[in-house]
Amino acid sequence: MSDNQFLNDYFAEYEKLAFSEDVYAELIAFKELALEVKASGKKLMLAGNGASAAISAHGAVDFTKQGGIRGITFNEADLITCFANDYGYDKWMAKAVEFYGDSGDVVVLTSVSGTSPSVVEAAKYAKASGMKVVTFTGKTADNALRTLGDINFWVDSRAYNIVEGIHMMWLTTVIDLVIGKAEYSV
Repeated sequence: MSDNQFLNDYFAEYEKLAFSEDVYAELIAFKELALEVKASGKKLMLAGNGASAAISAHGAVDFTKQGGIRGITFNEADLITCFANDYGYDKWMAKAVEFYGDSGDVVVLTSVSGTSPSVVEAAKYAKASGMKVVTFTGKTADNALRTLGDINFWVDSRAYNIVEGIHMMWLTTVIDLVIGKAEYSV
């Protein structure tokens, strides 16, 4: 296969997965939920592991700076290692939601597999505490994280790069929906 054919196939897969009208309802629902968070003076707590943590951090900054909706993450090494040491790695993120969350906050969790124990435990804690949960997952449709969300974004792919790229695109699309345009000065 030539490089050009590889790229044609690669981007065709992105286009099919990322730009389907099937996801419009979730994008709009997340925008509306984010606006409710803003109106009530609450916050979005975005979290994930690895690249999903980086996507969450980018989203938190843009929701805050561009959208005027307070967003936070739990990406500080001292917080992660302290909570993982004290509560176990599977519970560190749930404990962060417990310590930093308030009634009415929304938890946005990203996991390509949807099975990362720390992320799933955070969703379980948030749901049990009455918080809304937004999920970004991939791989299998019946993953544990997706079953816990109020709004769920799912990419039908096992390719990490494709799933992560689409998660980032969808997250920033919601920010653009909140703002009402895609191009704006920083």
